[in-house]
Order: sequence, then C-alpha cells, then structure tokens
Amino acid sequence: MEPPPSLSVVIPVYNESEAVTPLHDQLVETLGQRGHDFEIVFVDDGSTDGTAAVLDGLFKTDRRLQVLHLRRNFGKAAALSAGFGAARGEIIITMDGDLQDLPEEIPRFLEKLDEGYDLVSGWKYPRRDPLRRRLASRCYNFVTRFSTGVHLHDINCGFKAYRREVITNLKLYGELHRYIPVLAFSQGFRVGEIKVTHRNRPFGKSKYGLWRFLSGFFDLVTILMLTRFSARPLHVFGMIGFLATLLGGGITMYLLVLRMFGTYLSNRPLFYFGLSILSVGIQMVFFGLLAEMIAHSRSAETFYSIRRHLSHLPADPQERE
Repeated sequence: MEPPPSLSVVIPVYNESEAVTPLHDQLVETLGQRGHDFEIVFVDDGSTDGTAAVLDGLFKTDRRLQVLHLRRNFGKAAALSAGFGAARGEIIITMDGDLQDLPEEIPRFLEKLDEGYDLVSGWKYPRRDPLRRRLASRCYNFVTRFSTGVHLHDINCGFKAYRREVITNLKLYGELHRYIPVLAFSQGFRVGEIKVTHRNRPFGKSKYGLWRFLSGFFDLVTILMLTRFSARPLHVFGMIGFLATLLGGGITMYLLVLRMFGTYLSNRPLFYFGLSILSVGIQMVFFGLLAEMIAHSRSAETFYSIRRHLSHLPADPQERE
C-alpha cells in the first residue's frame, strides 16, 4: 500500500466547469516541478453546470485526484469539512476553484509554515474586486480584528495552509469557514499571513454578494460565543440577566415605595417597563443555565451528505494501512 502524500490541496467548487481543468493542470505542473508528494481533493458542492462530469473525467486520468460529489449545495463550510475528512496529507492547502488563486504561491505558504506557524492565511493584495466589495471587506476585517484579537488583513481569504492537527480540531457548519483562523487561534494554534496575488476572475461570476458581508457580522457574534463563552454561556446570559433583573428590581422597588404612600401605578408606563425588564432578566438567567446544560452535553454533528466519493484508495479503511 502506497504511503499517504505529504501535501493535500482541498478545493471546494460550485459551478466552475470551465475553471477546474486549467486549475488542475496548473497545480500538477507547479507541484510536480517542485517535487512535492501531493494529492488534489476536489469537492463538488452540488454543481448544476457540468462541473461534476468534468471532475469525473479528470479523475480517470490522474491517480493523485480525489473527487467528492455532495448531494446538493450545502455551502462552503460543509464542502471544506468533507474535503478535510478525505485529505490524507500532513499539510493541507485550501484554495478557491475560480482561478483567482495562483498555485505558484503554494511554496510560499509552505515556507511560512516552516517558520513555526500552524495556519497561514492569504492576504489578497491588491484585491481585484469592485470598490463596494473592497470597502465592505475592509470594514468587516477591521471589526473582526478588533473583536477577536486575530490580526489578519483578509480573514475571509480562501487560500490557506494548515497543519493536520489544525483541521482535526475544526467543526465547521453554516458560514463559519470565514472564521477558521479565529477558531484555530482560540485553540492555541499559531496563525500567520502572507500576501498573495489576486487574479481577475476569467470565467463566470462571483457567488458572493453584499449580503454575504452583512451576514458575516452575525457569524462574528456566533464565533465570539463559540471561542470565548462556549464552555461558560452563563457568563454572558447570566450577566445580561443580572443587570436586567437589577434594573427591573430597582424600578419595581421604587414604585412599591410610591404605592405605599398612596400613588396609583396602573397608569404609569414605568410600572410596565419595570415588570418587563425584570421578567426579561429572570428569563435570561434561566436561558444561560439551559445553554450551560446544552454545552455540557453537546456532541459533534455532520452537516453534509456525500453522494459519491471517487478515490483510488481501497474501499476498506483497514486495507489502507
């Protein structure tokens, strides 16, 4: 049985039928010339434009290729999770399948890893995107740096290099792939960054709209909860609940004193406001306790479904050893 490759390139693709063949050829040429022992893992995230057929054709001609076809479009986080599960290399490279990332940059990522980093993220510079996307990206990256303490200029760049121990600790779902460096950093891994060339997109159009950047801020709240308070959610909800209960209780006590001196409360808006705040505070405390119970008993879940997995490896995992 042949040993696993030292390098795996994981590429999630969605409707990139024109790009996958030249990307494959560029990767083979670049990595082959430098003598890397590698494999390429394409994850077809439910494409509908013929990408699946193109990948199947490439698979027949290259034994270094793995192709995973997801049953439908599950999103990039699920596609990356599937690719990570199939990758065998000790070093994993992720890149987009639209030809905007240059395979020639991969050796620079490997050199940065050799400096002692566990994860190296690309910084698309200069960025070949419309002005509105560049401005939204700068705002998004600034807020992320400020709130997480991970000082990357382009945290959402798909061109990254990982040591295997990083991906084995990742649990991705939804849109959390944007924050992989934050998740890795929170677990104590060393995160670095290099500038990479950002080519103009030669085929198709971008799948990312302005809404993706807006929804990214909601995902940021999720990440902050997962990285800072996932093991102690009561610290967040309990503090909010305590402050609300304190405010509501103070208002209620003040109104009770007024009532003792003959003031009627039914026509005072402050009475209903105080009761509402008190009720919300008590509920937040119980919500935090419930979150603590869920955090204690949670288990890993799979958020994707593979329809076909093409691999030149034996079907029986025991035969691979």
